[in-house]
Amino acid sequence: MNKTYLYRLDWLVILCYLSLVLFGALNIYSSTFDNNLNKVFVLESLTGKHIIIFIVSLVFGSFILFIRTQFFQQLSYLIYFISLLLLIGLFFFGETINSAKSWYIIKGFSIQPSEIAKIGTAFAISRYLSDFNTDIKEFRSLFKGLILIFIPSILIILQPDPGSAIIFGSFFLIFFRVVLSFKYLIFSFLLLILFVSTLIIPIKYIIILTTILSLFIFYFFNRYNKKTKVFPFFMFLMFSSAFILSVNFIFNSVFEQRHRDRFNIILGLVEDSKGLGYNINQSKIAIGSGGLTGKGFLQGTQTKGNFVPEQQTDYIFTTVAEEWGFIGSSFLILIFVILIIRMVNRAEKQKNIFRRNFIYGICCLIFSHFTINIGMSLGLLPTVGIPLPFVSSGGSTLLSFSLLIFIYLNFDSNRLSDW
Repeated sequence: MNKTYLYRLDWLVILCYLSLVLFGALNIYSSTFDNNLNKVFVLESLTGKHIIIFIVSLVFGSFILFIRTQFFQQLSYLIYFISLLLLIGLFFFGETINSAKSWYIIKGFSIQPSEIAKIGTAFAISRYLSDFNTDIKEFRSLFKGLILIFIPSILIILQPDPGSAIIFGSFFLIFFRVVLSFKYLIFSFLLLILFVSTLIIPIKYIIILTTILSLFIFYFFNRYNKKTKVFPFFMFLMFSSAFILSVNFIFNSVFEQRHRDRFNIILGLVEDSKGLGYNINQSKIAIGSGGLTGKGFLQGTQTKGNFVPEQQTDYIFTTVAEEWGFIGSSFLILIFVILIIRMVNRAEKQKNIFRRNFIYGICCLIFSHFTINIGMSLGLLPTVGIPLPFVSSGGSTLLSFSLLIFIYLNFDSNRLSDW
């Protein structure tokens, strides 16, 4: 590796990556500290696994830096297809952990194919949107692109693991960067509002409110444009009504009881701080007790008392907040913000459309994981099993996100070339 190539690497992203991984190792060590097992570099220790996976990531990442960028573009659909086969294989050879058949166990090591599927889907969408024959403004082309997202999402929901499936929805944001109007984004938010509202308010009232809203919007548009057509508003009303009527089926059939319970806690439909809401309640206590500067490394009482379940994975942010306080939590969030903004900025400088789209895909994945994980810890979102990238314990997640970072570094170092 010559000095010119080293100079082209994005060292700010590398610094953010290293900071997050090492900070994660500290907090995993604290949340799993055991006086009887204080060694770090051993597989029995989750901190040891985190560091070993990190070293393995560096080895694989070093090879990725030397791969020609055309290789990734040419094999995008193959990588996507292999990831789908791995997801399908779970139904026959997968191991059930926490009521979800989402893992392969090979000689003591667990592999979660949904993490591989995220990479494969990012490649497939980037390749599809960069093809000359793709006109995303046409409904047919848009539908084909969405199918690439829906297939792995459905396979993951059937495991069932709806939390991981939600992450795939973030790929939809790539379409907005390419060409889609923000009316589609507004429409998506309206569907989300309808979904949540239907869980709280009786269906008949939601349909009445939707009808009144549709009539009001039509009146508003018709007042300023007499040529406004009735049909689009009629179709919107019909689609909204069908969606509202399907919410109960989706909620009761797609989500497991544990997921429904967590939604009910967040929506205030159930209050049970010692049962269903125990995780969220203890998480809030841990975060609030940290104060401005925190209790200090290895000094968190909530952490040491094991009051917060899964604190080394889904709730790792509670360890950060309790032991490092508001300052430490803000520092962690700031690193993520810098990382995402930096990658978005560098993506805009890419001459190659495929590489630019793929970097946007990486940003979507990091942003969705980051937002949902911290939202869960703060009690703003239901617990759906989404780890914090680079920080939470979990070999598959750390390895997949590390590989994404190295692929980004490869693409970014060649950003001024058409290939």
